[in-house]
Amino acid sequence: MTGQMQPATTWEDPELPGFRFDATPCPAIGKARLGRLQTPHGIVETPAFIFCGTKANVKAVPMSSVKASNTQIILSNTYHLMLQPGAQIVADHGGLHKFSGWDGPFLTDSGGFQVFSLAHGGVADEIKSARKVETHKKAVLRITEEGVAFRSYIDGGRVMLTPESSIRVQRLLGADIILTFDECTPFHVDRNYTEASLARTQRWTERSLAFYAEPTDGYAPRHGSAGAQGLYGISQGGVYPDLRKRAAEALRAQPFFGFAVGGSLGNSKSQMYEVVEFAAEGLNCEKPIHLLGIGGIEDIFRCVPFGIDTFDCVSPTRAARHGWALVPAQIAADCGIHKREPALNLRNAIFRHDVSPIDPECPCEACQTVSRSYIHHLLKARETLAQILLTTHNIATMNRVMTDVRAGLKAGSLEPARSVWLGE
Repeated sequence: MTGQMQPATTWEDPELPGFRFDATPCPAIGKARLGRLQTPHGIVETPAFIFCGTKANVKAVPMSSVKASNTQIILSNTYHLMLQPGAQIVADHGGLHKFSGWDGPFLTDSGGFQVFSLAHGGVADEIKSARKVETHKKAVLRITEEGVAFRSYIDGGRVMLTPESSIRVQRLLGADIILTFDECTPFHVDRNYTEASLARTQRWTERSLAFYAEPTDGYAPRHGSAGAQGLYGISQGGVYPDLRKRAAEALRAQPFFGFAVGGSLGNSKSQMYEVVEFAAEGLNCEKPIHLLGIGGIEDIFRCVPFGIDTFDCVSPTRAARHGWALVPAQIAADCGIHKREPALNLRNAIFRHDVSPIDPECPCEACQTVSRSYIHHLLKARETLAQILLTTHNIATMNRVMTDVRAGLKAGSLEPARSVWLGE
């Protein structure tokens, strides 16, 4: 082990009961740190993966299975939940926790990402150069100083999101961690647009903060339907270091509990890592840092050394619904598969007679009870149980990855864990 563990830092806001972030720097691994993020609904050991429960559910599995797989925290989406079932209905239940049956921490995004995904395509599309911009533009009617007008995907009606309405919806939803309203600019827009967008996002950020600090709907300032809420400010600025620096300076001067890195992260993996590194560097302090929408296994090993504390991504559960099982590199290699992110496509005929579990070392229900051959059969028969089993497995696998990452940080090296999961 090289380097010495440095003293832990503690971040608390006296106006936020139940919140605290303790972080121990790991100088042998860049800006990486081991953390303990305390929220009113539980503690998150960081670095951590936040699973996407967009509509207050993790697709294909009940919350009991999500919890049994050692999940710590879930993300839900403001835009989708305000349309269906409506934020007030969630609030009437006492917030997302009681509404969904998940008693751990929740994070909600602001809805601003829809400006990007509906108008320009998603982050994954951008990095893969697979955007079809023309298919999305009609969903976003107008972006103005007031906010963003969307066309509802449910009934086609006009929906307006503003900094104030975004915070209000998140207050009704009652997540532990909420985000400011922002515009997530894509890679293909020019610097002038990105700079103007950042300036508008900063004005929206100030409005989000102001509304967050006011009592509304019968809730105290900084509180929602399930108690106190910590607000994260979002770094924008595209691929431009000076704009990211400007964003970081403004965010660090404001009373946020934490930060999130969002927006365009480039048109390739290599550029994405460069952008994340300089964006995180500007934000690095005693407060937690979240990376929005990125969380592949390789991404985690590359970005933890930049100081990223939490990640979210739909890929583990989405991959499961398409028949893919995440596995350690050696298991993939034994099956003749050599991918950057090792995974088995259990739809493939090579698994038809394979009586092995997906991963003999995995404690999930799928690996402990059925074979690859059985899941292959379910996939070919189009049985829903296949999605349930694979989703349960991929959730458990991502949590194992994060456990190994935290163990590596404690030991002073990520290389053993990287070798297991990426074969490098």
